[in-house]
Amino acid sequence: MPTGENDYENENDSENENDSDSENENDDGERLWLWRAPLGRPADIVDAPPAAPFREIMFTIIGGDGKEYGPVPANQLRDWIAAGRANLDTQAKAAGSAEWRRVGDYVEFGAPSLVAPAIPSEGADQAALPLTEPAAASAAASAPLANRGERLLAQILDNVIGLACALPGLILMALAAARAGFGFGTDLDKLTTAAGFSAGLMVTLAALVALAAVQLWMVVTSGQTIGKRVLDLRIVTFEDGTNPGFVKVFLLRAVLPAVLGAIPLIGLPFTLADYGFIFRADRRCLHDLIAGTKVIKV
Repeated sequence: MPTGENDYENENDSENENDSDSENENDDGERLWLWRAPLGRPADIVDAPPAAPFREIMFTIIGGDGKEYGPVPANQLRDWIAAGRANLDTQAKAAGSAEWRRVGDYVEFGAPSLVAPAIPSEGADQAALPLTEPAAASAAASAPLANRGERLLAQILDNVIGLACALPGLILMALAAARAGFGFGTDLDKLTTAAGFSAGLMVTLAALVALAAVQLWMVVTSGQTIGKRVLDLRIVTFEDGTNPGFVKVFLLRAVLPAVLGAIPLIGLPFTLADYGFIFRADRRCLHDLIAGTKVIKV
């Protein structure tokens, strides 16, 4: 208890001496020695570990085509996200790591601001990656409609491809029929003719089934038949430009109109109306209206 001015100063000096070499620990358990400055001056920290040099993390991603792109810095990847060529669900791995994770799982890309459109940095390579599905759908929604001549040409091309696939089997069947027409009457001749005709029929059916499987896979996964792909046409959902999928593009757009067209009395009028609808302003046939689709130029 100080009794005078000198005693108060002595007590102050004692407190300063006790505090001058106080020892603290930071959150990582590292010891820091603090020197308490006189009242009114900040404390200086001595013997603190130097800050680690900043290292920019590089990322490699898997694009929409299944290929790897990178390594690129975080800023470049943000530019790709802003341009719609990657998104927060794109698979990525950091340099030095073998683990593939969502882009959104990395702290560098977890900010909500990445969801909103951003302006890509100048000089960014915007053509390096294929469009992701949301970006492709957005582009398809505003893409120009395919003209009527291109759609007709794509249909003709698909039919020609079908004929070319069936041609070998048709030739075998024709040869067998011609052999029978020459009147070879032995049992061996008849057996050979029947075998040749059956072989031709099987080859024809096998070729057409294989072609149908390829065409179905293409139109379901990409909205394009072979003819449409050659002419850069695509079937998309009318409302948002996304891929229609199996039910719309096959069952509603192909199977249902074919069944209706085969019904006696109403089949012919339906078919004429179906293709006549292409002369509407939106160039959508009746099967497009049934399935909720349209054909665009890509």
